[in-house]
Amino acid sequence: MAIARVGFLGPEGSFSHEAVMNLDGAEPVAYASLEDLLSAVADASLDQGLVPIENALEGTVSATIDGLVFNHELVILQEIVLPIHLHLLARPGVTLEEITSVRSYVHALAQVREFLHSKQLSSEQTTSTSQAARDVAESSEPWAAVGSSLAGEIFGLDVVASDIEDHPDNATRFVLIGREVVAAPTGHDRTTIVCFQDADRPGSLYGILGRFAARDINLTRLESRPTKRGLGDYCFVIEFEGHVADDVVADCLADLQAHLARVKFLGSYPVTGEGASDRREEVAEARQSAATWIAAIRARVKST
Repeated sequence: MAIARVGFLGPEGSFSHEAVMNLDGAEPVAYASLEDLLSAVADASLDQGLVPIENALEGTVSATIDGLVFNHELVILQEIVLPIHLHLLARPGVTLEEITSVRSYVHALAQVREFLHSKQLSSEQTTSTSQAARDVAESSEPWAAVGSSLAGEIFGLDVVASDIEDHPDNATRFVLIGREVVAAPTGHDRTTIVCFQDADRPGSLYGILGRFAARDINLTRLESRPTKRGLGDYCFVIEFEGHVADDVVADCLADLQAHLARVKFLGSYPVTGEGASDRREEVAEARQSAATWIAAIRARVKST
């Protein structure tokens, strides 16, 4: 198997690093920012990139979705859902009472608001959870970082408080991105597109959504994003069940493209998570049963 150079938001020890370790045949490469990472995939400095796109508590990761929508022509190939457990990390010997500042990535800090408030701890943003751990490890100040146990191990920090996230079911969805090539269909897939309108008029969103409803395509996520061309000018990021290789999905996308200013395709890729493999088998069996049924009916058609 060829080794692919896969970028992640670094430095080492970030949740992105933990997620990329779930990929087979990947050589992880750390990047300082999501924009640098996306640009490296776009200009072929990297084979692929693994980026966070959505968190269960904080929603969309804006830097990722805006980079994919507006700045680069990239394709989502796969998704990885990673449970997130956040810990308060400090240099050995530093106690909770001694900590003067807590550092981490903006989304991580938002996920431990209740803990920080209860301990009356101030916070400062860094470019990633692992960068926060590095800052704490390299400083002589009694700082702490919010990050993963992996970051603590890498930078020699102790866990002062464990599992400090405000909600126990926290998880982040990461997507593997590449150039041009679309992932093969599996029978249980998701497609992501962006719909741009030529004008804001009554019923425009209904007109978009109605095309999915008419074909019985289930939407899994809908989000509006400002196009950065002025107040009130929005596009819609839509995720739905199915693969572009499916006839009904292809027909829907062609219909949208014909009636909108532009549709941007961001990828069709296998769904992951609990029950995904079982669901793929169920879909495959249902399709085989349906094919057998229709073939039996067509066999009864009188020849001319």
